Amino acid sequence: MKDKFVVPARLKTTSFVLMGIGVLTLLIGFFAFHGEHGSTRFWAGLLQNSSFFLLVTLASAFFIGATTLAHGGWQIAFRRVPEAISMAVPALGVILLAIVLLIVFTGQEHIYHWVNAEHVEHDHILSWKSAFLNKGMFTAFTVITIGAWIFFVMKLRNMSIEEDGWDLTAATGRRIIWRNTVWCGGFIVVYALTVGSTTPWIWLMSIDAHWYSTMYSWYTFVSSWVSGIALIILFLVYLKRNGYLPMVNEEHLHDLGKFAFGFSIFWTYLWFSQYMLIWYANIPEEIVYFKPRVWGEWRPIFFLNLLINFIAPLLYLMKRDTKRNYSSMVFISVVILVGHWIDFWQMVGPGTYKHLVFPWFEAGLGAGFVGLIIFIVSGQLSKAALVPKNHPYLKESIIHHT
Repeated sequence: MKDKFVVPARLKTTSFVLMGIGVLTLLIGFFAFHGEHGSTRFWAGLLQNSSFFLLVTLASAFFIGATTLAHGGWQIAFRRVPEAISMAVPALGVILLAIVLLIVFTGQEHIYHWVNAEHVEHDHILSWKSAFLNKGMFTAFTVITIGAWIFFVMKLRNMSIEEDGWDLTAATGRRIIWRNTVWCGGFIVVYALTVGSTTPWIWLMSIDAHWYSTMYSWYTFVSSWVSGIALIILFLVYLKRNGYLPMVNEEHLHDLGKFAFGFSIFWTYLWFSQYMLIWYANIPEEIVYFKPRVWGEWRPIFFLNLLINFIAPLLYLMKRDTKRNYSSMVFISVVILVGHWIDFWQMVGPGTYKHLVFPWFEAGLGAGFVGLIIFIVSGQLSKAALVPKNHPYLKESIIHHT
């Protein structure tokens, strides 16, 4: 069994090319964008991509945490894949931290209106929210949140690798299950209090600081979560096609496909509920968020979002055979990732640079982030065995069937 991944030269070259595209796009944007509008688009593109890809890679840690607390055994045969993906969180977290702090402390008020103290003072809504929408609270929250995420993903990864050197006994098995349950439980609490609650409010919803939605964090979570499942599928299929993970079969892929199918529908439920309730109430301070997206220039993107992220997964993944076919799952996973990248684009763009533009800059930056993720994940996959041999649920994963 090929148990140790060797990074192919072609994959490494691909990651360097994509990162090169990202750096080149960043430099072009830095020198080409002038004035208020150009500066706003520059920082908005960085915010959109860094927040999206950070939350998508963090979703792999959530996958590990959720399946561990559920005592699921089916995923153990490929657990090292989401582990490796989650190890992109430290690098992406530092990048996002630098971006948001530069936005806040260089006075980019067209990204975050609340950074302008004089404007806040004369704005009733912003002054009321200033207790938490201020530079100090924003910085403290961001540093603590990213620090906690980095700590937990590294802890879960290091524990998993450490357990490969333990003796395979009943007592060892109980110890592995117990400490994984404890640490995953702690991570899920942190994840719920950040991604499932406050993080989208602070980083993204505060772009439109006059508006709020109690569904926003759930909406953002599901968008990143289903994208995270798609990313796991892509790396899993890549390894399978290169002769790795022989114990992983179409049953495992089928279950991941069911996750992608089910949570695409759940994303649509939240999309519809958030929009429908605000549309039905027709309260001026609530519809301000949807006016540029539904009745303005961004209208095509708003409904394209629904087409890609709901109609496509619904029709494509409804059939059982599709979820068990490697090529089909690669295709729909790419569609899901691109669709939810567009979702984040329309979450950030209308509230910052307002006008709908061709997203060459945003897409170029996105390519750079994809290259960075490929580089980090492939490196992490090569640093340890691809299967956690001593996990007591490994047999359950090997004989898994739906």
